[in-house]
Amino acid sequence: MEKRRSDCPALPPGWKREEVIRKSGLSAGKTDVYYYSPTGKKFRSKPQLSRAVGHVVDLGCFDFRTGRMMPSKVQKNKQKLRNEMLNSSKGKMDLNTSLPIRQTASIFKQPITKVTNHPTNKVKHDPQRIMDVPKQVFWEKRLQGLSASDIAEEVMRAIELPRLLQGVGPNITGDALLSTITSALHHSSGPITGQLSTAVERNPAVWLNTGQPLCKPFVVTEDDVRQQEERVRSVRRRLEEALTADVVARAEEATRGKRQLLEVGALLTGCQKL
Repeated sequence: MEKRRSDCPALPPGWKREEVIRKSGLSAGKTDVYYYSPTGKKFRSKPQLSRAVGHVVDLGCFDFRTGRMMPSKVQKNKQKLRNEMLNSSKGKMDLNTSLPIRQTASIFKQPITKVTNHPTNKVKHDPQRIMDVPKQVFWEKRLQGLSASDIAEEVMRAIELPRLLQGVGPNITGDALLSTITSALHHSSGPITGQLSTAVERNPAVWLNTGQPLCKPFVVTEDDVRQQEERVRSVRRRLEEALTADVVARAEEATRGKRQLLEVGALLTGCQKL
């Protein structure tokens, strides 16, 4: 056998590459390649070499026979792997891009939400079954017993509702009736009419319109609007008068303070002359 040992630039410093040429036998002329670590340990295959230096050097494109890095080899391996994957899945690829539907039963199709991190993604639902978010019935009753307080932590008087507003449902009176009307005005952009169905009085849990407050139907006339406008104008006038009186009182207090300062200054001046 003829042995040739040389440095291997593709591996860390100190590693040697050895070629052993066979001189006799049926395999005469063939070459065996081995690698030696700086400590003299012998490696006969690429997997053994990878376990030894794989954490230091990427041997993905390393050719064990020549001892060189060959990037084209990696590309060929990747293309080969890609072709194998395509061939193995040929005839089984689903090119349908629509969102899947859970086929539990044909009459119970449910939408499946596809969640990804792309900001422009939109959730698509099955058009055959559009489900509205259920609303809790009589949830306004949980607001009973709560009241607002002013800055001095004194309980403010509740708003007195007109007598024509009558509640619908179990114990919907007073604070609960006020809560249901104010919440309907806050959340709804349409007209507030109350519960128009007459059957709601017999069974509110079945015939209740959750989009309307828990009160009997009512009508706001033009006279009611004018009376409310007059009340608002009256309150604004009283507020304006109170603000004007406050400004006048502050001006008089400032004038009185200046007069007192002048009198004190005059007394001090007279005392100095004496």
